[in-house]
Amino acid sequence: MGAHVLVAEDDEKQAALVRRYLEHDGHTVAVVHDGRSAIERVLQRPPDLLVLDWMLPVVQGPEVCRRVRDAGDLPVLMLTSRSAEEDLLRGLDLGADDYMTKPYSPRELVARVRSLLRRAGAQAGSGLPIWRVGPLTVDVQQHQVICRGEPVSCTPGEFRILETMAAEPGRAFSRRQLLDCTEGYDRAATERAIDVHIVNLRKKIEVVPRSPQLLQTVFGVGYRLAGGPRET
Repeated sequence: MGAHVLVAEDDEKQAALVRRYLEHDGHTVAVVHDGRSAIERVLQRPPDLLVLDWMLPVVQGPEVCRRVRDAGDLPVLMLTSRSAEEDLLRGLDLGADDYMTKPYSPRELVARVRSLLRRAGAQAGSGLPIWRVGPLTVDVQQHQVICRGEPVSCTPGEFRILETMAAEPGRAFSRRQLLDCTEGYDRAATERAIDVHIVNLRKKIEVVPRSPQLLQTVFGVGYRLAGGPRET
């Protein structure tokens, strides 16, 4: 079954091309051409995924991404002509799940959309585990994170990191290992992108983000999720 995809792209020819390829892949596609319309559309009828251009009129893509992320865990694929690593990291910091630079292959875009939808749990599986580590619960089937009794809104990439670490609490993961586990989200990223995800996760699950008790740094290695034995 196809998903409902919203494309926010001010270039009408490019938007039409993306729509055509996504519809050919079985998705229902809506198109808007400015950032304000993208925000309004997401709030009125949340899509399964947002394809978001960085340079939009009225409200630019990064601000759209920030507002959309504040409203939920909608997967966001950012499109941009910017290729500098700092721009990539800024997009990830704002909550984008994947990042493609222009010009790009429409076929690759379709493949990225498929991967994001699959990994975001657009079609929930069955019999998947629930990891409980200290005050943190990671429900893989429901694609849900609970910390100290409160729901935590995570991007698909952030969720995959928590899922991986919660399955083996106490194990130190390198940045490369965590980057590999997010394959399908951050293909254009470097290991520095993991640091951005970790900072964002600490803001969401730590009582004092600058003094993390759960998501700890292992100097010279990477990161680990501290806590008691996991439960399934």
